[in-house]
Amino acid sequence: MLLKPLLIFVHRWLGVVLSAVFLIWFVSGIVMMYWTYPEVGPGDRLQRAPVLDSARIAISPEQAFAAAGRDPDPGAICLGSFDGRPAYRFSSAGRAAARGAGTIVFADDGELLRVVDAGVMDRAAAAWARRPADEASKRMVEEVDQWTVGSLRTVRPLFKYSWPDGQQVYVNGNSGEVVQYTTAASRFWAYLGAIPHWLYFTPLRNRPPQWTALVVWSSLIGTIAALIGLVIIVWMYSPRKRYRHAGAPTSIPYRGWKRWHAIAGIFFGVVATTWAFSGLLSMGPFPIINRLTELTVPAPAEGASTGRRGGGQGLATALRGGRALPLSAYTNRSPREAIGATPDFDVKEIAWTSFAGQPLYLATNSRGETRLVPMTGEPTATLEPDTVLRIVRDALGASADVRMLNQYDAYYLDRHRERPLPVVYAHVNDAVGTRYYVDPGTGTIVHQYSARGWVNRWLYHGLHSLDFPWLYNYRPLWDIVVIGLMLGGTVLCVTSIVMTWRVLSRKTAAVIRARFNQPNDDLALEP
Repeated sequence: MLLKPLLIFVHRWLGVVLSAVFLIWFVSGIVMMYWTYPEVGPGDRLQRAPVLDSARIAISPEQAFAAAGRDPDPGAICLGSFDGRPAYRFSSAGRAAARGAGTIVFADDGELLRVVDAGVMDRAAAAWARRPADEASKRMVEEVDQWTVGSLRTVRPLFKYSWPDGQQVYVNGNSGEVVQYTTAASRFWAYLGAIPHWLYFTPLRNRPPQWTALVVWSSLIGTIAALIGLVIIVWMYSPRKRYRHAGAPTSIPYRGWKRWHAIAGIFFGVVATTWAFSGLLSMGPFPIINRLTELTVPAPAEGASTGRRGGGQGLATALRGGRALPLSAYTNRSPREAIGATPDFDVKEIAWTSFAGQPLYLATNSRGETRLVPMTGEPTATLEPDTVLRIVRDALGASADVRMLNQYDAYYLDRHRERPLPVVYAHVNDAVGTRYYVDPGTGTIVHQYSARGWVNRWLYHGLHSLDFPWLYNYRPLWDIVVIGLMLGGTVLCVTSIVMTWRVLSRKTAAVIRARFNQPNDDLALEP
C-alpha cells in the first residue's frame, strides 16, 4: 500500500522543517502563561496618575466645555490628570477614549492645552518612571523598534526615554501621553515568551503581510504535519502487540528515538494538532473564520434594539434610564464636591454617568475600584442588585434568562480574576443567543457574547489556552494541566529534532561521500 509510506515521508520532512518552530512555540507558551508582551493599558495609567486634589479644581465642567469650544455632553467628558494637574478630557467616544489624547482643559485655571512641548513630555516620562528626566537618555524614535512593532508602528512623533536602571518610557509627541513602557525584566520575559511565540521579531513584524503569511502558513503546515503523525501512529499501533521490542511483545514497531517520538505522539499528538490549529484560527486566515470569530460584540448603540419583541430600547439605554442626561442634571453636586464625598478613596478619575434616569459620578481609584456618587446622599460601592435585575428583565423581555452570577462562567471568565463579580447575567433567546453581563457596581454592560463567536471561544481560546471554568476556578489545576501538556509537546519536538539531525546528517554525509568519493567511516556526522 502506497498511502502509508507516503504519509510517513510527508510527516518526516514536514517535521524536519517545523520541529524547531514547534519547540519554540511550546517553550515560549509556558512563559506566556505568566509574562506577556509589554504594553500600557488604562489600569497602568490609573496606577501612576496622581490622586485628584479637590482643592485644585476651580473650573466647572460648563466652563471647561466653553474653553474647549464644544457643546456640553456628559458622555464625552472625564476628569483626571495631565502633567500633574487636574484636567478635563473630552472625546466624542466617551470615557474610554477620554483617557487617550482628545482635547484637554486644565481644571485648575481653565487653560486649553494647545501644544505639547518638550517640558511636558519630560515631566510625563519622569513621573511614569519616578526618576528625574535628566538621568535618562532621550531620542526620537524614527524607525520601528522591538517595542513599537504593533499598534505604535505609525505613531509619530514618538520619543524614547531610557534610564540606567533599565526603564524605557515612550511618549507620544502629539498627546504627551506615555504609550509604551518596558523594564529590563519585562523585556527579558518578552524575549523568552511573546516575541518568539508570536514571531514578533522586528525585521519580520515590521512587514505585516510577510509576517501574517509566515504565521498562517507555518501554523497550517504544522497542523497538517501533526495530524498526519496522529494518523500514522493510529495506523501503526497494534493493540494485540504484534511487534517485538527487546525480546518482548509491543504495540509500537519502532526503536530508539522513533519509539520515544511515537510514545510522545500517542499521549500528546492530539494536543499538538489542536494547538497548532487553534493558533491558526487566531490569525483569521479564512473569510468564513473571519465572519465567525467575533468573540466580543460591541455594546449596543444608543437606542438600538436588544431583540425584545415590541421593544425598541437598547439595554444600555434602559440601564441609563432613557436618553442621555444634560449637563445641568449634575449641578446639585460639583465634581469637586463628589471627590470630597469619597474621603480615603484616593480618587484618580471622575466620569459622568447615570442609572435609571438618576445622574451619578463614577469615581475610580488606582486599583480600578469604583464608587457611585449621587447628587445627594452618600456614595455607594454598588447599585441595588434587585433594581438592576428588574431593569434588565424589562429591557430584554420575559423570555430572557436573567439572574445574578457570583462566579465566572464559560463566556465570562478571567484567569487573573480582575473582571467584576458579581454580575447580572442575561441570556436572550434570539437568533444568535446573545449573553449580557452587567456590573452592578457601575450599571454598565461589561461583557457581551454572541453565539456567532463560538469558533473563537471554543476552537481558539478553548483549545489554545484551555480556558475552561472547571480549570480556571481551581488553580493551580489549570497551571499544572497546561504546563504538563506543554512539556509533553516539548518532548515531542525534542525527539523530532534529534531525528531531524540524524536524517540531515546522513543526507549531508551521503552528499559529501558522493562528491569526494570518500569512505563512510571518515565522513560520518552522527556521534
